[in-house]
Amino acid sequence: MAAEEKPSKEQSGDEQAAEKEPSVLLGQQLGEAGRFAYGALCGVSLAWLFPGKEQSSFRTEFIEGLMKWLDLPDAVLPAMAAFASGLGGEGTESFTQVLLQDPILHGNPIVIIQDLLSFSLKDGYYDARARVLICHITWLLRIPLEELEVLEESLLESLKEQNEAESETAAVSRKKKERRTKLKRYLLIGLATVGGGTVIGLTGGLAAPLVAAGAATVIGSAGAAALGSTAGIAVMASLFGAAGAGLTGYKMKKRVGAIEEFEFLPLTEGKQLHITIAITGWLCAGKYGSFTAPWSSMLQSSEQYCLAWESKYLMELGHALDSLMNGFVNMMAQEALKLTVFSGIVTALTWPTSLLTVASVIDNPWGVCLHRSAEVGKHLAHILLSRQQGKRPVTLVGFSLGARVIYFCLQEMAQEKDSQGIIEDVILLGAPVEGDPKYWKALTRVVSGRIVNGYCRGDWLLSFVYRTSSVQINVAGLQPVDLDDRRMVNMDLSSVVNGHLDYMKQMDTILRAVGIKTKECWQEEKGSSSLLCPLAKKPQQEAGSEEYAEQQEDETDSE
Repeated sequence: MAAEEKPSKEQSGDEQAAEKEPSVLLGQQLGEAGRFAYGALCGVSLAWLFPGKEQSSFRTEFIEGLMKWLDLPDAVLPAMAAFASGLGGEGTESFTQVLLQDPILHGNPIVIIQDLLSFSLKDGYYDARARVLICHITWLLRIPLEELEVLEESLLESLKEQNEAESETAAVSRKKKERRTKLKRYLLIGLATVGGGTVIGLTGGLAAPLVAAGAATVIGSAGAAALGSTAGIAVMASLFGAAGAGLTGYKMKKRVGAIEEFEFLPLTEGKQLHITIAITGWLCAGKYGSFTAPWSSMLQSSEQYCLAWESKYLMELGHALDSLMNGFVNMMAQEALKLTVFSGIVTALTWPTSLLTVASVIDNPWGVCLHRSAEVGKHLAHILLSRQQGKRPVTLVGFSLGARVIYFCLQEMAQEKDSQGIIEDVILLGAPVEGDPKYWKALTRVVSGRIVNGYCRGDWLLSFVYRTSSVQINVAGLQPVDLDDRRMVNMDLSSVVNGHLDYMKQMDTILRAVGIKTKECWQEEKGSSSLLCPLAKKPQQEAGSEEYAEQQEDETDSE
């Protein structure tokens, strides 16, 4: 028994020593060359991702803050500033290799992403531009993007645990989970082993509250108690909004202009450091009678919402669309439409007379919804600008008139100050909006990541209903938007979408085509090791196997 007690005393001594040991930033543990390469890689990436003059202040503030974070000497500031201004881009691969060769990484580059994530969150504000940068660096380091998602969820869980009271059973369960987490190297949760001593990789403004709960088993309960403070609550409030309820807590208190209905419906029950908002384009009877129905398979984030807006008018539009498609006129006109639309002759004179005679069936509800979607988009812009969602990146996805809502939301945001760093990606599918690139240029001032225009050249229904309502020639939902910007991505969905109504019916396939995660995607990735780099295969297997974790835990206990 005495022999067994001795290790226990030594362990207690180690814990006390760890409690007194000052926290050291992981980035500062890199060698001088590694830290320089780390900063340089971020600098040249910032210049490539956000080259505009309006982004210069963000680039400068980010790189100067990162220099302090990495404890780089002031002498290298001119070089870092030059990288952030657009010089040295040809050295990207060299910087990457120097960084990967730093012995501190132990062949596991995910620690750089963890460090960059903690730096980006240290003030309780997750800028969309910072997340786009992190995703880009993740790609440069050949790390699967799924590992960034895991890191974000891990940090969030630690923060949530800091703010929640635990029952005895919950505490035991948490401690057991923490021990397993330690086995999963790629999760890290802010811990890195350097020179034989354990140091806290997450320090600075966000470090203490994030790792306090999870660090208890490593640095001792007393040290964890010292780390955890009211700062954690402040960070949570900043990231998720003061109300803490996210977008579901928003209620339109009174009628705003012509808008009668505006509400966020949850698509998932989780919380995440970045959110997704989906916007439906119309409603119809049956399976697609709800706003949430088209988005049942989407899983871009653990926290997703669907915007419920003007259901009365969208249902009327859906009935009109069904009437037009399913009626006798559709049967008679189908072949004629193929000849006119696909040949590119789209003037009003080419439309069959039989179809024009029933235009009133669709024109009125379509015109009403065109106007209301623009108003809803402007209102959404001010909701996002007010940070109702907290200080987190937002991805917007919409089809048909839902895409029009997004378009006008972005146009409105572009006219306001402090609109940058909120929107990460936007996906507009079959958008009934102007397709001239000069109108889309404003969107680049707001969107940090991708601007995806999904279109179908043979969408005769969109061609008909939109062009009978406007004299505009270019429609984004029918053709690519020729905007020269790295954000702009045009995707021809003609092989998936045969007609406008397919945007609702084929949504699962469309989402995967435009790079939006679905539940099926996650299942395939979990079951396919080919999607993971060699260093990540083992941890991914561990993450997906409770039996493996139990086995490793038992082995640790036996040692």
